[in-house]
Amino acid sequence: MDFGKLPIHELSKVDFTLQADNAFNTKVLSGIPVKKPKVKVGCPEWANKDWNGKIYPHKVNKGDYLRLHSKQFETIELNITHYKIPNQDEVKAWKEDSAEGFTFNPKFPQVITHDNLLQKSDAITKVFCERIFELEEKLGIPFLQLAPYFMPKHFHILEKYLKTLPTNLKIAVEFRHEDWFKNEKVWQQALALLQSYGHGTVITDVSGRRDVAHQSLSNSIAMIRWTGNEHPSDYPRIDEWIQKLKLWFEKGVEEVYVFVHINDKDCVPELAYYWIQQFNLHFNLNLKEPKFLPKVEQMSLF
Repeated sequence: MDFGKLPIHELSKVDFTLQADNAFNTKVLSGIPVKKPKVKVGCPEWANKDWNGKIYPHKVNKGDYLRLHSKQFETIELNITHYKIPNQDEVKAWKEDSAEGFTFNPKFPQVITHDNLLQKSDAITKVFCERIFELEEKLGIPFLQLAPYFMPKHFHILEKYLKTLPTNLKIAVEFRHEDWFKNEKVWQQALALLQSYGHGTVITDVSGRRDVAHQSLSNSIAMIRWTGNEHPSDYPRIDEWIQKLKLWFEKGVEEVYVFVHINDKDCVPELAYYWIQQFNLHFNLNLKEPKFLPKVEQMSLF
């Protein structure tokens, strides 16, 4: 994920400390501790040849990646739908090829969010929603990523668009433009809007935009898009999140989705594994842990 990406030499200057909780959280959390929260950790893709010989066999047929991936992880951030609405056969194949209990979290098409800025999109939204509903029990939480140029002055457009969505579709919304976070009154209005429809927020933890790691909830579900840097700071950042979530579970957060990104996608499985390991360790959960193949050491000929 290039959004918020910084050169490696600038990372030592970044304060990765998570912000304090937004006051709005108290309006949506019950205050009753959740002993067994629903937690899912996933990746942004399933077909990555760099993972062959790591979490996949050394040789993999293209059509087998999803089946293998769903045996290693329990969910996925479905970015494919951002670029193309799948047809019915594709959705059927995803559903049939993935393991029981696996869920997909589709990203709204960019033609809706970025090209049309949520306007004149009723027809394509209807098709998209009908298609993702075909995932049935394997549909997780779709997320609406607002364009980086979608500003608070467009608030009424967002409000109008949310009214068009099916009432039984609960989503999470990712805000990117800086002005959403500069004015607390504006941000509180955005959170209240999401709460009124039962929708959640996306918290985006990236190096170069600490404002989007906003610690604001509009329902009892936390969706975290976390980007590592293949840097020593990655693991302490995860540790801090685990402590934050410990507090959130005590306050009433019921579900957490974590999607692990990294600029070098080759290392995503390792960081996802660490997230899962820490959830199991600190919260007595039994999340599926990815299994890594033994490393093959090549013998020198000399």
